[in-house]
Order: sequence, then C-alpha cells, then structure tokens
Amino acid sequence: MFDYNLELNYFLRIIIAGLCGGLIGYERKNRMKEAGIRTHFIVCLSSALIMVVSKYGFQDQIGIKNISIDPSRVAAQVVSGIGFLGAGMIFMRRQSVKGLTTAAGVWATAGVGLAIGSGLYLIGLLSSFIILLGQTILHRNFSWLSTPRTEELNIKVINEPNVVDKIRNIFTSKDIVILSFKIKDGNDNNFDKPKLINMSFVLKVPQTYDTSDFLSMIQKYPFIKYIEF
Repeated sequence: MFDYNLELNYFLRIIIAGLCGGLIGYERKNRMKEAGIRTHFIVCLSSALIMVVSKYGFQDQIGIKNISIDPSRVAAQVVSGIGFLGAGMIFMRRQSVKGLTTAAGVWATAGVGLAIGSGLYLIGLLSSFIILLGQTILHRNFSWLSTPRTEELNIKVINEPNVVDKIRNIFTSKDIVILSFKIKDGNDNNFDKPKLINMSFVLKVPQTYDTSDFLSMIQKYPFIKYIEF
C-alpha cells in the first residue's frame, strides 16, 4: 500500500544527499578538479537512492517462506562500484600522481549518500561538513608540514668539460636532490653547431622552491641552452 508520508521522507533523504554532494563538488570545482558539482551531486544522490531501495525496497518480501532479506547487500555494491569511478580520476603526470584527493572525495561522498539514505541525517550532514573542512584547510601551506615534491627537468647543455658536475653543483646549492638522470646526444646530426647533450633529471625539490626559477638558469649559466620542466 502506498504511504505518501513515508515516500516523501525517502525522497527528502535523496534530495538532502544530493545537496551535500553538490557542496562537496563545489569545492572541487573551484580548484579546477576533474570531478565537480554534477559528479559529486549524482554520486551522493544515487548512493542515497540505492540505500533507500536496499533498505526499504523489499519489505513486501518479508515473511514469505524460503525468502531471506539482506538489507545491506545492494548498498554494499556502492562501495565497490565507486572504485571504478575513482580509478578514472587518477592519472600520473611528470612522476606525480594526480586526482587522488578527488577520487577519495567521491568515495567519501558515496558514504555520505549511504548514511543519509539510511536515515542517519546528522551523521551524513556532519560528515559532509568535515569533508569540506578538511579539503579546504589542508590545501593551505603549512610550512612546518611541507615536504619535498618531485619534478622532472629536461635541459640541453654544451658538452664541455665537467658539465655534469657543474649541473650537480647548481642543484646542490639550491638543496635540490637528484633522484635519477639520463644523458643522450642532442645535436640532431648538425655539425655546424657546438656539441650539445640532452640531460633529463628527476629531482626532489623543496616545497618552497618556485620551479619557474629554473628558467633563470639559462641567463646565469651560458652553457645551458634549453630548459623544459
């Protein structure tokens, strides 16, 4: 039998979940991330919908002989299914992994939807607030928590004596650690120009170091002819 008040209550849960997801997505959108308002809205709303269906959608089967109901079975698929969506947001660029925070945020947003869908309004709302608070505050630069970051640098230099040692000394003077590097010929069979070599570095750079300062190396050191980072 259709219960208008009960159905309205379920619908209210879904709407509240969608709003919470939209708020979390708004913060991500402002930071130009892969998943924004719409993605988080849909994830949270659909998670609440699945939770409502899982918990209340099979009540007409209760009491029927040889039929057992597990209210958590359908909702449990949200947790595993959201992993595929999160995996699509994670990619690697220049030795750095991008999208982890957004993927974790989408996973947490699904949890908010499940909580609100099951009727745990306070838990869902407070969790949304904590997620927003964490994503906002932890983006600030805490100097006492700063850790080195990894950067990839490609340079083309004149092949003169001790050029590798010169480059190494430049990095050492700036507290930059060389994690790995490789060298190859950079002349492209042009014998009219000075002998050049390409050097590719993976560097551990202090958090406070501005990578645009790499460009100033061309002016300071004449043997450096090209820089890409």
